[in-house]
Amino acid sequence: MYGDRQQALGMVALYITIDTEYEFGFTRRHGPGSRAENFRRSIRCATPDGDVGIFHQMDVFDRHGLKGVFFVDPLPALLWGTGPIADIVEPIVARGHDVQLHLHTEWLELAGKANPLGTRTGANIKDFARDEQAVLLELGIDLLMQAGAPRPVAFRAGNYGANDDTLRAMVQVGLSHDTSHPPGLMDGECEIGLDERHRRPLRRHGVIEVPIGCIGDALGGLRHAQLTALSYREIVAALRHARANELGCFTVVSHSFELLCRQRTRINRIVERRFEKVCAHVAAMEGVTTATYAERLPNVAKRPVGAPVLAPAPLLNGTRMVEQAVANALYGRETAAHVEGDGAKEPNAVAKAVRYLEIANQARVR
Repeated sequence: MYGDRQQALGMVALYITIDTEYEFGFTRRHGPGSRAENFRRSIRCATPDGDVGIFHQMDVFDRHGLKGVFFVDPLPALLWGTGPIADIVEPIVARGHDVQLHLHTEWLELAGKANPLGTRTGANIKDFARDEQAVLLELGIDLLMQAGAPRPVAFRAGNYGANDDTLRAMVQVGLSHDTSHPPGLMDGECEIGLDERHRRPLRRHGVIEVPIGCIGDALGGLRHAQLTALSYREIVAALRHARANELGCFTVVSHSFELLCRQRTRINRIVERRFEKVCAHVAAMEGVTTATYAERLPNVAKRPVGAPVLAPAPLLNGTRMVEQAVANALYGRETAAHVEGDGAKEPNAVAKAVRYLEIANQARVR
């Protein structure tokens, strides 16, 4: 198979995934009439200095000859119809990028009579029984296709909030790949029965689980491969490590609104530059190429447990913490809701950065 040949050549398929979603909390606060403003702040991400949402992200991809995977949440169609979803899907498809399925089940709270589960609501798809999950997944597939997407083959749960019944329900509706397992966020919402050792694609309950990338952290544990969670240098180092160890594929997460400040009124210049630099580096990098689920499905790894992970690098990790401390001071403690694994969970970022640098200095003395 192509995946075996790819691994033999040391080629890494990089999946740059963009969770693309209207902000549920904004519409819950401002009502159904907030659709246009929600699009402006969550999808287009308009600011006085320009747009940095999905259209900008695709501009950067196209400029560097890369492909992105946009996991699009269609459940707002229960409130507004499929038009607002088509406003997202059609430009992505027209520009040759990939659309796959994402669900934030919070939207059921606002769906009223359109809720396919009656009065049942929940923050995550794992909050529902297996058959109910299958109904939601099938609905999501139908809504995406009505909005102009090809039939999706892959799924990521909103908040990574899936469980093993989610995988079983995926089999029922014909979805072959899930990418909800984050080895670097084991204290999060994901309840799939895997752990931090499961870092390569594996078969589970009839689907292929594609774990999100991660690196080792000098203060212990793993660090989630999200654009706001790793520095440019850490992402590049992780890709070099994946190539050197013939890992086959590596997944990075971002969001449609991730280049904005927390209030979604200004561009986060630090994250914006990071995105541009990562894309430019990937375009010039031998042995790494961006991939999509539409054109190159991840294959099950021969050894799915205990894959090599980029070792902790105190100086590298500490430099990121300094950068995040600056970003938090300039742009807010988080970039936006649903952004996991960034400096928002680390209130004393400067102190942690100092600790990283102390560890690095001790290692150098030894």
